[in-house]
Amino acid sequence: MPAPDLVIFDCDGVLVDSEIIAARVEADLLTSAGYDISAEEISEAYAGLTFKDILIKIEEKSTIPFQVSMIDEAEGLIDRRLKREIRAIEGVHQAVAAVTEPRCICSNSRTERIELMLERTRLLPLFAGRIFSALETATGKPKPAPDVFLHAAETLGADPANTFVIEDSVHGVQGARAAGMRVIGFTGAAHTYPGHADMLTEAGAETVIRRWADLNGVLAALSEWSVDA
Repeated sequence: MPAPDLVIFDCDGVLVDSEIIAARVEADLLTSAGYDISAEEISEAYAGLTFKDILIKIEEKSTIPFQVSMIDEAEGLIDRRLKREIRAIEGVHQAVAAVTEPRCICSNSRTERIELMLERTRLLPLFAGRIFSALETATGKPKPAPDVFLHAAETLGADPANTFVIEDSVHGVQGARAAGMRVIGFTGAAHTYPGHADMLTEAGAETVIRRWADLNGVLAALSEWSVDA
């Protein structure tokens, strides 16, 4: 198989350690609204989803009607905490810079939030002009819909079958696989949990890494063979 046309990185929980921050805010709001849940439970069951979709899923299995205003409240609280607490995941700067193929970000977060996090973690120069938010595509459908991945590939002239995606969530893996892309799972962020790697593999990741130092070796190895061979 030739070198990848494109390497796509998720942002939250892959490049920056933001998933645990968002999960803590969301857990506090849900618990205050009468649905007792921990940040760890949110990370395991709902990582990769927007808070709106998390509310919809929880409403479907509970009898608690949530106020729509919770979404804006969560967004504001998360943004404030990210400004204070966001950190890059160890080793990510060197790993991303070593990827010689075209690279981009596909995320369920808003572009404004992505750029804020990347700027504060000094990652923005590595992705400037190549940031794609699912919420800002033509359909506006977040992952696990494949739309943002397909939009990025089309914009950058990449063949989805020759595109690799690095994802930390089951929903992200499912979206990338639905787009016809190959997936490497990542479990190196603070929100990881027992069985995380197995869940990513079961969702369709070909392999899982937990250290950024392993990325380029894995990309090179997987590029040597085709999943259809």
